Amino acid sequence: MRFDRLFLTALALSAAMSAAMPHTAIAQTPEAQLETRENLVTEGIPPISLSLVERVNQYTNFRSASLQSWHPTKREILISTRFGDVAQIHQVAMPGGMRKQLTFYPERISGASYVPEDGQHFVFSKDIGGNEFSQNFRYDLKTGAATLLTDGKSRNSQGTWSNKGDRMAYTSTRRTGQDNDFYVVNPLDPKSDRLVAKATGGGWGVLDWSADDRTLLAIEYRSANESNLVTIDLTTGAKMQISPPQTSVKVAYGDAVLSPDGKGLYSVNDRDSEFSRLTYIDLKTNRSTVLTAEIPWDVENIELSKDGKYLAFVTNEAGVNRLRVIDTATRKIVKLPTLPSGLILGISWRPSVVGQNPELGLTFLSATQAADVYSVDLKTQTLTRWTESETGGIATDRFSNAELVKWKSFDTLEISGFL
Repeated sequence: MRFDRLFLTALALSAAMSAAMPHTAIAQTPEAQLETRENLVTEGIPPISLSLVERVNQYTNFRSASLQSWHPTKREILISTRFGDVAQIHQVAMPGGMRKQLTFYPERISGASYVPEDGQHFVFSKDIGGNEFSQNFRYDLKTGAATLLTDGKSRNSQGTWSNKGDRMAYTSTRRTGQDNDFYVVNPLDPKSDRLVAKATGGGWGVLDWSADDRTLLAIEYRSANESNLVTIDLTTGAKMQISPPQTSVKVAYGDAVLSPDGKGLYSVNDRDSEFSRLTYIDLKTNRSTVLTAEIPWDVENIELSKDGKYLAFVTNEAGVNRLRVIDTATRKIVKLPTLPSGLILGISWRPSVVGQNPELGLTFLSATQAADVYSVDLKTQTLTRWTESETGGIATDRFSNAELVKWKSFDTLEISGFL
């Protein structure tokens, strides 16, 4: 019984000491810390608790959605969004509708577009393991089967649809491994794939097709300050530069699209300007008319409606994107509903459908929400939200909008930023 007496004595002493020192802290299990990997050496960095890691992980797991393509005849869209580790293609049948996942690959899908006038297929692009050697595939919505359209080895661009919608033009390095040559394929007939023009260098890309689908509009990118617009005859492969010859003052051309009447093209360039401006170039006279002379900001991308009646473009105004639409007949700005301050990551016109109002889709991102898909109806002035991405369980309505602040630099120039 000696053991029992000793145990009870110790227990009584412990209780008495606890009563005598009521403010003494009781030792607790230390909070779990993030373990540093063996290949990482840290110095002067305090331990990081796993609870903090889990909290921050909520912010890094925000989902987003980006518009990829409108259905050719229905008011439906393809979007890119992530439910697992990487973004895949989903179908959304209506605003706020369920996201139906269509592709299931370990690699991210980098783009997708419906086959025009078809709606039963779309073409998507992906690489393997991030090697940047993207391949194009045709996806069959009835069977879920994917058919390889490129060679499986080279680096290929996503491609641009012809006006008729029966062919897609893209660039590929398959001939030399370096030069971006031009190819044309009917995605419904992979054997139709053919080389239409050889190129030298890796800076070439397809921008548009002529109204009769006999000529490609292409860009030759040389540097951030210099690029050229070129047409390519699909019968002969002959190239013709249509932008003025470069002089000692270099000009950078960006996005460009041909007008449906074939008489001119709309282009983003910085000719004679500090900013990239939207211009119309008459192909017969080579005369250039600036359409955004009153906007002292860069135009970033443009999108012409299928019927050529409306031209949408996005400007970067001190870090905030602003959407505008021009009536191409009058060249006047069309009134649009007001969008919150944020970034517009892409714009796309819904294909023209008889009896339907012109509608422009866009991907919008702000300081208070992840990227999501919206559309703007030009006639009703309605802004419609198509997707509402999950935000890791965090209530974003408590987020603060970014505040635009301005200050003077050492040389008295005004600088702006977001707080």
